Amino acid sequence: MSKEDADDTPKNEDEPKQEETAAEKAPTKEAPEEAKNPEEEDVEKADPAAKWTKRVLVLCILFFVWYLIADRYTPFTSQARVRGYVVPVVPQVSGKIKDVEVGLNEPVKNGQLLATIESKDYELVVADAKAALEQAGQDVGASTADIAASTAKVAQAQAELEHAEMRGARIFQAEKSGAVSKAEADQARSQIELSTAKVEDAKAQLEQARRKLGDAGRDNPAIKSAESALANAELDLSRTRVIAPGDGGVSNVIVAPGQYATAGQPLMTFVSGNTVWIEAFLRENSLEHLKEGDRVDLVLDSAPGRIFKGKVLSIGYGVDWGGTSTASQLPKVDSKKDWLRDPQRFPVAIVFDESKVTPRGKKLLREGSQVDVMIYTEKSNKVLNGIGKFWIKVVSVLSYVR
Repeated sequence: MSKEDADDTPKNEDEPKQEETAAEKAPTKEAPEEAKNPEEEDVEKADPAAKWTKRVLVLCILFFVWYLIADRYTPFTSQARVRGYVVPVVPQVSGKIKDVEVGLNEPVKNGQLLATIESKDYELVVADAKAALEQAGQDVGASTADIAASTAKVAQAQAELEHAEMRGARIFQAEKSGAVSKAEADQARSQIELSTAKVEDAKAQLEQARRKLGDAGRDNPAIKSAESALANAELDLSRTRVIAPGDGGVSNVIVAPGQYATAGQPLMTFVSGNTVWIEAFLRENSLEHLKEGDRVDLVLDSAPGRIFKGKVLSIGYGVDWGGTSTASQLPKVDSKKDWLRDPQRFPVAIVFDESKVTPRGKKLLREGSQVDVMIYTEKSNKVLNGIGKFWIKVVSVLSYVR
């Protein structure tokens, strides 16, 4: 073996050792990266999510507890509406419409003229009633004259009877002494009987005349009947003017001059502006501590950002739940299989605090407007009231985007 071969052999044996040493050193540099466990990194990354989940869960629990308590001490509902008296304007007499004095959705005052109906026919009826009253007066006057004549006849008949009785008494006395004949005495008796019959007949005529006349003056039935007919005719004439029943506004004006108005058929709709209230529908379990006079905060969709004050006026006694049956039918049973049944709601009437409602605010109170309602019962406390006031304020701001 040559020297070069001997030199080469050790060199070849050392090369693998050097490679192994490099290989051993290489993992040593990457060791810090492999030391991190992937599962531990996931746990570290999941920790913030877990924290927020716990926070949200705590908030949900707190909100649920607040909801259960507040629903009984500071009940809230968005199922509420502005209500007022809605009155159909109907004519009480029929006829052709002469004029319509108001337009659609126009404000009106109490007693303001809304429409007029042709009045010529009703004016003629009034004239006829006046003539009938005058005729009744004349008829009563004639009946009074008949009574006077009948009274005179009674007096005359009584005078004739008295004369016949006096003459008969002398004849009957003379008959006893034989101064007159029996035939002359019988004639005197017949005269007395005839005079008596005349008196009775005259009295009967007088009674008939009195019954025909009735009471004297305005108490006379004929006079009363004629006066009543005249009053009815004048009332119908006044009804040709259709007027507003109060302060408010008119809507749904569906008539025009020339159309025929039928008594009892609506011409337009009147909405009262004086008497306005809120009808809120609350769940049954919200009524436990509720009573008349409780303070209320109100948010109108027609006035976003504003909170109105009011108080509870009354609580509904019942609602139609659709389970009633007539006497000829069997009871109707609603077989629902839901685990949680729908809560029953009852109407609660709320009135505004008039001292805190401006004239501009009253214009915003329209029939059917939606309202959010927060009620503060007497058994509530400052914490619940504070949360309730904060929430109704949030609702008033959110009403801008609804």
